[in-house]
Amino acid sequence: MKRLIVTLLLIGALLSACSSTPTQKEPLSSASETAQSNFTVVDALGREVSFNRPPSRIVITGKGLILTLDAAYMFPEARDRIVALGVANQGSGNFVPLIDPKFSDKVILQADAGAEQIAAVQPDLVILKSYLAETMGPPITALNIPVLYVDFETPEQYVRDLAILGKVFQNESRAEELSDFYTNKVNTIQKLLTDSPNSPRVLMLYYNDKDGAVAFNVPPMSWMQTKMVELAGGQPVWASANPGKGWTVVTVEQIAAWDPDDIFIISYQKDSAQIAQNLKNDPQWQSLRAVKEGHLFGFPADIYSWDQSDSRWILGLSWMAARLHPDIFPQHDITKEAIQFYEQLYGMDAGSFETKIRPTFRGDLQ
Repeated sequence: MKRLIVTLLLIGALLSACSSTPTQKEPLSSASETAQSNFTVVDALGREVSFNRPPSRIVITGKGLILTLDAAYMFPEARDRIVALGVANQGSGNFVPLIDPKFSDKVILQADAGAEQIAAVQPDLVILKSYLAETMGPPITALNIPVLYVDFETPEQYVRDLAILGKVFQNESRAEELSDFYTNKVNTIQKLLTDSPNSPRVLMLYYNDKDGAVAFNVPPMSWMQTKMVELAGGQPVWASANPGKGWTVVTVEQIAAWDPDDIFIISYQKDSAQIAQNLKNDPQWQSLRAVKEGHLFGFPADIYSWDQSDSRWILGLSWMAARLHPDIFPQHDITKEAIQFYEQLYGMDAGSFETKIRPTFRGDLQ
């Protein structure tokens, strides 16, 4: 009997070892090896958040979640580890289902989801934008749920926050690869603009017709839209208006007084190219020099607009630089760049791009 028990124990041990074999079929990557030890992440607010294992139930929600979500999905681990998210739709569709085959398994949180609703998903990490640190964050941390803050608002923050996500996903090599992608693109544009004698005076306008009332808005000086103008070799004419922390409404009379060389129209829900065309047909706008000279453009977009600090900002920068300096970028092909962008950052092949992304193109891309 004793021998039988020993034999059964040996068989049990062998079966247990065999059951773990599938996870060992592929060699462990450096990221997987690192993931087996404790680690600490310093977030955008300088807070230290410690983990004894990689978080496997991640929630990304709150205002501005699209900007964080699209950055997270550039890491292959995101598909398995993000279990819940807020509504990732700016009015023109949701990008995540196009790249995540497991999207139907995700929990979609309401826009005003509170700490208890988030806790119901049993997350081991919640990622929020830093400006939610005093409102949305504390009730979540009070439930002993780790919260990590990121910004993703400026080019500099973008590189820093990619490094933060690299630690979260225990894939720092991917974070470096992504950072190099953005940094090299920006540096290439800056190098080409070095000897340019021209610095066009540029106006970026967010067109909003909510409730039927049309309004034109300029961004704060610290936002990505303004940084994009500067990196593209332009001068933001609205600097003198001293815009506040959010979009600031301006009148057509003020636009005329600024007399910009180039005007770019932003829309998050409609085709900016059509809006730009309507403005070109407006007698009041036809008196503007930028309109007379054919320098009024609808800012490009696909599912999301390329002007904001979403992952696509690098496409918006490249397109704008070519519009402002056609002599320096004479053979610029933004569609080709977009194909490369989706392939390198999201693993999307050219065929999928043609069926999923190109049909969503809006704005004056050509």
